[in-house]
Amino acid sequence: MTGANILIVEDEFLVALELEDILTDAGHTVVGIAPDQAAVQKLDRTPQVALVDLNLRDGPSGPSIARQLAERFGTIIVYVTANPGQIGTPASTALGVVQKPFSQHAILAAVSLALKGEAGTLPPELDLYYSE
Repeated sequence: MTGANILIVEDEFLVALELEDILTDAGHTVVGIAPDQAAVQKLDRTPQVALVDLNLRDGPSGPSIARQLAERFGTIIVYVTANPGQIGTPASTALGVVQKPFSQHAILAAVSLALKGEAGTLPPELDLYYSE
């Protein structure tokens, strides 16, 4: 599998770096780390997948950012949060939620599922949305 272009929407610097390390070690390209809405607006590369936290530097803007990424780019959204109840209506392309604290396996399984429709064994901290 060739690497994917992935956006990290996270305002906690150490969490964002951990996600970046996990993704780049697995061969993916991180097209940006966006701590808020303004950073997302400056994107110049299309992310195939976005890992989106909910509460960011500019407030609880994660759900809105996820919907914008889905509409603008068709980006597959994976929420990465300790507060999944705050998502509200998920973005139209949302795959599910990886609960914080997350494992490397959970992040890579979610990205693999987003890209290929398969993830091997699903970790317990990955909750999927199901469409009918």
